[in-house]
Amino acid sequence: MTVLLLLLLVAVLLGPFVFSFAERQLELYLFTLGICAVMTAGIWSRTLFFTVITDPIAITCAVLIAGLLFRVFQQPFSKSIGFAERHVPSRIFVALMVITIGLVSSFITAIIAAILLVSIISLLHYDRRTQIRLVIISCYSIGLGAVLTPLGEPLSTIATSRLDESFFYLFSLLGSDVLIAIVSLGFIAGIVIQPSALKRRVNKKLEKESLRAISIRSVKVYIFVMALTLLGAGFEPLLSPILEGKSPAFLYWANMISAVLDNATLASIELSSSMDETTIRAILMGLLISGGMLIPGNIPNIIAAGKLSVTSKEWARFGFPFGLLAMIIYFFMVVYWQE
Repeated sequence: MTVLLLLLLVAVLLGPFVFSFAERQLELYLFTLGICAVMTAGIWSRTLFFTVITDPIAITCAVLIAGLLFRVFQQPFSKSIGFAERHVPSRIFVALMVITIGLVSSFITAIIAAILLVSIISLLHYDRRTQIRLVIISCYSIGLGAVLTPLGEPLSTIATSRLDESFFYLFSLLGSDVLIAIVSLGFIAGIVIQPSALKRRVNKKLEKESLRAISIRSVKVYIFVMALTLLGAGFEPLLSPILEGKSPAFLYWANMISAVLDNATLASIELSSSMDETTIRAILMGLLISGGMLIPGNIPNIIAAGKLSVTSKEWARFGFPFGLLAMIIYFFMVVYWQE
């Protein structure tokens, strides 16, 4: 069983970069591997089936409703973004966008923040390379900001529950780390996104998205979340013995697996109310940072990549080294120093 699960984990990691089908149909590819993992682990049950079917409903509804609302209010929204782009210096505009969308994600949820992000970027006059970089940096910001309250994302909800803590516990624990990271991401975006890369066309207009396109995106998100739930459950028997009782530094780097697996599931495996705050910080920050490395690592990545047609290779080309550098910096500044 262990060997087969390891092979499936390798397929999850490398498949989208090796097989064109896996890259084009990432949702179905991961869903298939998720079913194989659950069957291999021998943990299929009615309870898991119910969880797999019901867990994606809230996220899918949010994506669908947000898509329909944006379709209705697209014109005034487009005008306000266009006005801001014309009157605010480009570097400041980009920095403020990355910082703001990260800060509000803990209250409007990471899903809605991601939908707002892709709506804004679709209106901006950026070339393809610049657009992808801005999307990835912004998704890092959303993923980090959403953890500050249980409203933001499933990871923060599960972490608060597992630790048996109050609503603002994660804010008090990770607030300074996350706020510094989000502001840093804003400054980085202001530097990386070059004004010369802009294509200045003041009156850019978007075609109204069809109801069919909105519906298809919602179905893809539903399948994707089902796949992540299956993968998390299927690989739990493999990962749980490896991660249980390990040092903060080990858990921090081991959580790079969050780049392809649901970080909420990993949090539920690793976190315990008996842990000290240093270990909890290491676990959560490892999950949050590495979650931005690849598309399956976080729901905002999935939504943004699907809407803007970003491939796995395009995302990894910038997202993986950027996330790895962030992991190294945070490790030596916080985790290693406190051990």
